[in-house]
Amino acid sequence: MDYGAMGDGAANDAPAIQKAVDECSQAGGGVVLFPGGRVYRSGSVVLKSNVEIHLEPGAVWKAWDTIEEYYPLRNNGRITVHESGLPSFLNSEYAGRPFNAFIYALEEENITISGQGTIDGNESIFYGDNSGYHIEGTYYPRVPLLLLEAVNHLTIRDVRLVNCAFWTVHLVGCNDVLIDGIRLLNNLKMANSDGIDPDHCKNVRISNCHIECGDDAIVLKNSGDYKKYGACENIVITNCTLISTSAAIKFGTEGESDFRNILVSNCCIHRSNRGISIQIRDCGNVENVIFSNIRIETRRFSHEWWGRAEAICLTALDRKPGVKAGKIRNILFRDITCEGENGIFLLGSSDNYIEDVTFDHIRLVLDRKSKWEIEGYDKRPCQGDGEIRTMISGIYVDKARDITFQDVKIRKKEGILPYYREDVTLLDAERVKMDAEA
Repeated sequence: MDYGAMGDGAANDAPAIQKAVDECSQAGGGVVLFPGGRVYRSGSVVLKSNVEIHLEPGAVWKAWDTIEEYYPLRNNGRITVHESGLPSFLNSEYAGRPFNAFIYALEEENITISGQGTIDGNESIFYGDNSGYHIEGTYYPRVPLLLLEAVNHLTIRDVRLVNCAFWTVHLVGCNDVLIDGIRLLNNLKMANSDGIDPDHCKNVRISNCHIECGDDAIVLKNSGDYKKYGACENIVITNCTLISTSAAIKFGTEGESDFRNILVSNCCIHRSNRGISIQIRDCGNVENVIFSNIRIETRRFSHEWWGRAEAICLTALDRKPGVKAGKIRNILFRDITCEGENGIFLLGSSDNYIEDVTFDHIRLVLDRKSKWEIEGYDKRPCQGDGEIRTMISGIYVDKARDITFQDVKIRKKEGILPYYREDVTLLDAERVKMDAEA
């Protein structure tokens, strides 16, 4: 307020906010305070080193209504529609760099966003077609709420992040990231409104968060435009509650570099179109990953969203001719309880088998949860038909080797029986070990 912000929900406070951030950083660092009980409307703001943005309870920082007020990242901020004319749930190729950003940082350090206030992405200005279950955006890629690139020592704590029409927290090439206790609440119908997207990031801790969003809740990426930052590695995700109309936890599909050394534990997933999904379509590999002590509840949301309510889904498929998918190997699922409309789905390729995956102490209960069809499996994005139309199985494995199932129990309820094939379907599978329970 000392720098001229009105906080009246009408004026564009971006110049005042930016001036406060700049002078705070130039003075060596400190806190830029948004007093509570006010609505601060603004266009884009660029964050700087050694600055903490702190929103008091009742403070709302809301994005502006016109795209001209957003920071341009390419094409001078000019927007183009899908060249193919396809909706974003079909046209999934994205190199990772949007046209504009709302809150942005590049090559800074020691940045914190904190407080009990709210940052609002003003999603409704991006609405396109609405099927009633899926809102397509007016263009793609739209504006992230936070796009923070090459930031060292980043903290996001306690704040509410709401109403974003695209990737909400897009972290690119960041190192030493702590995200703790945030509430991220997006429209479950809004296409591409991912929650947290660490992209080519290292040494990331995501804990104690509640996330509800259309599209993936926590999704690790290695997108093409940022390949210079290397692998996504040394990541811990724990103590989170997640709701998603795509996958609650996902790796991919953008995977131009490796994903490795990742721990996911103590999470509750519910009302999700998929539970855990590793979707490799580019050259990056996935290895050294442990999922443990996770509760998964799935149901199909609608035909537009990827997924058929698979509790756990691992797929390694070439995105298109000439784009070779990387390997999925050395993955452990331990102490996982699943309930929903589909089970465990593993699908590699004839020249790229999924390898060395262990399922230990898994409880799987299958029952019908929604009005939508139960019609097999979804392998999108891929070449050709993206669906495997078949009766479902508790466990479905194709083009995989060295897969172990131990202490796995599958239970079927009456509602699933008309759509159920068998407990275990093994197609092109080598060296699969399975105890008597499964």
